[in-house]
Amino acid sequence: MAVPKQNVTPHSGDIGPEGGPMADTSPTGAPSAELSGPRATAIAELLRRIAPVADGLGERFAAAGYELALVGGPVRDALLRRETKDVDLTTDAPPEKILELVKGWADNIWTIGIEFGTVGLHKDGAELEITTYRSESYDPRSRKPEVSYGTSLVEDLRRRDFAVNAMAARLPGYEFVDPFGGLTDLQRQVLRTPGRPEDSFSDDPLRMLRAARFASQLGFTVAPDVVQAMKDMAERIEIVSAERVRDELSKLLCGAYPRQGLALLVDTGLAEHVLPELPKLRLEIDEHHRHKDVYEHSLIVLEQAIAQEEDGPDLVLRLAALLHDIGKPKTRRFEAGGRVSFHHHEVVGAKMTRKRLTALRYPKDTVNEVSRLVELHLRFHGYGTGEWTDSAVRRYVRDAGPLLTRLHKLTRADCTTRNKRKADRLRRTYDDLETRIDRLAEEEELAAIRPEIDGNEIQEILGIAPGPLVGKAYRFLLEVRLDRGLIGKEAAADELRRWAAEEGIGA
Repeated sequence: MAVPKQNVTPHSGDIGPEGGPMADTSPTGAPSAELSGPRATAIAELLRRIAPVADGLGERFAAAGYELALVGGPVRDALLRRETKDVDLTTDAPPEKILELVKGWADNIWTIGIEFGTVGLHKDGAELEITTYRSESYDPRSRKPEVSYGTSLVEDLRRRDFAVNAMAARLPGYEFVDPFGGLTDLQRQVLRTPGRPEDSFSDDPLRMLRAARFASQLGFTVAPDVVQAMKDMAERIEIVSAERVRDELSKLLCGAYPRQGLALLVDTGLAEHVLPELPKLRLEIDEHHRHKDVYEHSLIVLEQAIAQEEDGPDLVLRLAALLHDIGKPKTRRFEAGGRVSFHHHEVVGAKMTRKRLTALRYPKDTVNEVSRLVELHLRFHGYGTGEWTDSAVRRYVRDAGPLLTRLHKLTRADCTTRNKRKADRLRRTYDDLETRIDRLAEEEELAAIRPEIDGNEIQEILGIAPGPLVGKAYRFLLEVRLDRGLIGKEAAADELRRWAAEEGIGA
């Protein structure tokens, strides 16, 4: 049975500047008694700031005899004082009626989601999406949800994933509607489903991943009954398309607390179905063969990589940090004297990374970049205490290419030793490598390493026509450039002629 809605209007001070709203709560976590008065006014004012144009749209719908409400994430984020870009609205009007009502009022309309009951529009710089009340569920034999339209706002809220996302504000006027205690859950920082979690996850198994994603984004805990349902139903996630899984995983990784979300995936068994390489990092360790806990190490590396980000979440860096050691389980070997080796785990891990990210339908550029970072993450350790020649430094930069800055961050993050002297030594050594890279970059335009003689000049010097020989000569000159740096065009031409004579090429 639905809990009676709360018509809430808060006063200033009821919503904390950082955390959740200061709502009245009960020991059971059920919604508090109906709220009214100054509190309701304050919530209305808070929600009105999201999109002032929404009230005018509500009047338009009401005049035509239809309901309209601000709903879901925007309501939650406003109450948490989090910035939101979404303006999601819901209505009892069918999609064709929505189009009729917004025509002539909206600055622009799009119907890309209309088969699911959603119409998008722009108005006075705001972007809004209006969706007809609906319920959706998965046929066990299909990867696509079945959608049916409804007529009740409360029933529309009941079908939503979590109570904190099942709050709404009726328009016009922003009358607050909270039939499932979302306001209380925000106060307690907990994720519950509006009804039984088993029913919710049966309707849409992706909601299990969304629990982990919201744990990462909000830092909330997940209610015990929800966690248990995730464990019991984990294999149901396999019915969901790879693209939807990928999107949730990316949002989880780019959240403020990704460790919290990832741990939930592993602990509930969901990771075994969406990212099986992650739980496999929990290698069994015995008293005779000691090595780092690779799973814990990977989470620390992720956090240390995040600490170096400068312009917000970097998905490529975070994926590389999480996956950099996934080749270790396959390459672990027990050596004499209790040693454990993981030879070539970076090469094996790069192949595994490519395979997993491709299966999750990540874009090719993301797959290539993350795989390359995994492959290169150990390269620095050949630097020793600075023994690399300038040629080796150039090759390091060349191999990293545009990923060099991310490789710097990943390499530094990969130091998780508790030995302060060792950590300081590694930091100083990498500082030295970066200094050498900067010096060579200043002297040699290191960011765009290329031969000092181009293809046309190669043809002219050797008297050859365009073709494979030009490419072969170019690659030779690139090796000269990497080995010796800038030697001048005349010296480079001499090296080209000498090489051509040895190869029997040219005049």
